Order: sequence, then C-alpha cells, then structure tokens
Amino acid sequence: MNDRALHKIVIVGGGAGGLELAAKLGRQFGPAHVTLIDQSDSHIWKPSLHEVAAGTLDIHREDLSYFMLARDCGFTFVLGEMKGLDRQGRTVQLKAVHDDHGNPVLPDRSVPYDTLVLAIGSKSNFFGTPGADEHAIALDSTAQAERFRLRLLHEFVTLNRRKAQADDGVLDIAIVGGGATGVELAAELVEACASLVFYGLNALDPRRDIRITLLEGAPRILSALPEKMSATAQRLLEERGIRIHTSVKVTRVNERSLLDSDGREYPADLCVWAAGIEAPAMLATLGLETSRNHQVVVDGRLQTTDSSIFAMGDCAHAPWAGEDRPLPARAQVAHQQATYLKAILASRIRGECAPAQPFRFRDYGSLVSVGHTRGVGSLMGVLSGKSWFVEGLLARLMYMSLHLMHHRAVLGTMRTAALALGRLLMKRGAPRVKLH
Repeated sequence: MNDRALHKIVIVGGGAGGLELAAKLGRQFGPAHVTLIDQSDSHIWKPSLHEVAAGTLDIHREDLSYFMLARDCGFTFVLGEMKGLDRQGRTVQLKAVHDDHGNPVLPDRSVPYDTLVLAIGSKSNFFGTPGADEHAIALDSTAQAERFRLRLLHEFVTLNRRKAQADDGVLDIAIVGGGATGVELAAELVEACASLVFYGLNALDPRRDIRITLLEGAPRILSALPEKMSATAQRLLEERGIRIHTSVKVTRVNERSLLDSDGREYPADLCVWAAGIEAPAMLATLGLETSRNHQVVVDGRLQTTDSSIFAMGDCAHAPWAGEDRPLPARAQVAHQQATYLKAILASRIRGECAPAQPFRFRDYGSLVSVGHTRGVGSLMGVLSGKSWFVEGLLARLMYMSLHLMHHRAVLGTMRTAALALGRLLMKRGAPRVKLH
C-alpha cells in the first residue's frame, strides 16, 4: 500500500462537529485513515448539558461510548487530551491519562497525522471576574454538569431537613448569562424543582422556597436572537417565577452572593456561569494565528496558515460570508462545517484535488427550550428569506428533533430510531429527576 493510500486524517475533539466528521469519513475510508482524539471516553450532545445539570437527564443512559462509535462507524479512537503540536514532525502530543485515584493508565503519547482537524470546542469565559473560577460552576462538560447536579441535590436535602424542623430559609440559585444555556437551564430547574415533592422532599414548596435569578449583561436575554423570541422567552420564564435582571454586569462572585458594577448584591447559594465562551488557551501555543479568545484563525476553506491543519466549530475564528463578524459558536455551524470538510478530506485521502469553493453557512434559525412542553424559535425560510416565529409545543418538538438529527448523522436512521424508542420506554420506569 503506498503513502497516498495511507493518508492519515486526525480529528482532535469529539463534539458535535468532530464526531460527525469522523463518523462520515470512517464509514467511507475506515480506521486506517481516520482517527478521533478526545479527553473523554463518551460523547453527549453539548446542548443537553443543562438537562444533566438539572437532573432531568441521566448521563449514564444518554451518553455514547466513543469506543463503540469507533467500532460501528469505522474510525480509530484515541483517549487523551491534546497538550501540544509538533508541526514539523506532524504529530499531536497527548497528556498522560490517569484513573480517578491518580494512577497512570496511559503515558504521554504522540499521534502522527497527514492532515489535522482541530475541533476541541470552547469553554466558559469568566472575563477575569474575581471569585468566578472558585465559586461559580460552568457547564462545559458532563463532569461539571454532574458536579452542579450533586451540589443542587445536597442543597435540596439540606433545605428540606431545615424546613421539616420549622426552620426558615430559601435556596437561591443564580445564573449569570441570559443566552441559550442560561435560559434553558433556568426553565429546566423549575421543572426539576416541581418534581421534588414526589420523591420524598415534601417539606419544600418549590415556588416559595427555591428562588432562581437570571442575570444578563445585555439589555435583554437572548440578545443575539430576534427581539420577539427574546420577549417571549422572558415572559415564559417570568410566568414560572424566575426573576430576570438585565443590564447587569457581575463584578465579583462570593461564596453565597454576587456583586454587580452598581454595588448591588444578589444572594446565590449556587451560581452557574453561562456568560460567555472562549477557546482553550492551549491553542495560542501552537504557533498558529489565533484571535483574542484563543480561537484558531482560518480562511474561507476552514484552513489555517499551515496547509495541513484545519479548524472547525467553536475553536475556529472563521469568516462569515456577507457579514462583518465571524461565524457564531452554534451547533448548526459545526454540523455544516463537518459536511463541508468531509469533501475536502476525502479528496486528500484519494490523492485528488480538493474542492475550491469556500464554506458558506446557511442560517436555518434558532430554537430555545423553555421547559419540556414549551419552546421558542425563529426559523429562516431558505427560499423566501423570511423569518418565521414558532412557539410552544411545536417549537419544543422541533428542538428535540435537532438532537435526533445529530444522532442520525452519527448512528444512521435505524439505530437512531431504535435508540429513541428504547430511551422513551426506559423513562417509564425511571424517576423524573435523577436523585442519586
């Protein structure tokens, strides 16, 4: 077999875009050509993390093993976290892997590549806010979402015991950031809290004893989306008892409170930070051009200044054709970029000339979940160019279909249908909220 037939594609990051790209290429060319690297051994659709945090989604039932996906989709999976890059030798350097007790499982390693795709996503940006890193919890990973869920459960049990002893008090949950993550988490927490009385925490009155506050720095929540969508989401949240404060800049996070730039204090027994994102700082050490948020700068073909390296998804600073700003960090962007890059990388594997046309993002609109029976959305008419507003159960069902579309891109239609049916049946015998 000649060198051309052994062209190795290495994808770092198994998020929505990276996994879809690995699955599509793997099914066509096989594990000798396609390698996926991720620091976790399982995958979950990142927009679902707010459900994990609220306890309404069990990660141990919803995640997908990368090792299983590698076998079924025809790519090689390597467990590890990227720590550096040898561009001259064309190798990705990985950190050692340790178990939960700190024992070494895998040593430092290097993975060779002919073409590299960086798809390592993003993480929360605390903007240097004092106390945020120490006292606020971000929702960047399943581990962080589980950490918040366990803290939340502990606070619930503690407050229930105090209430049973006729003690006064409330649980204050503060969410910093009124984007999609903050809005969806607030709505999900309301539904989770409403179910507590059915699982033994019957001394609590969720409407009276649990206060959820959403703080947003912009003049309105969901500021990047249409105003009608923002106004409807705010109305639905306030109807559920959520307190919303806009034009608030949080300047300090304390153990049990938040301070804003006007000196006002907000009680916060639990604080979730969802106010912004940035790419991992490690990307700025690779010798590639990066933005101020550490995103790798790419051209219209998603290619870096190194012709053998591409970047996609949240970690890429990619031009948006027709706009004076880069592409937004959204799942549908990563999904479309995976489809685009598949054609380029397939050409490289075959030793053919790659397509020359640049990537063009088609905005199909946005959907936001505001609970399990409600949602809001703005859908773009591709042919007409008009924007259509949807609300209620229809918007919620369309939001759920996005998750299924991601699974379909990875697993195929039949397996996705079987998986969805199996999970629906399993929920019949499981509690509404995960309490362990």
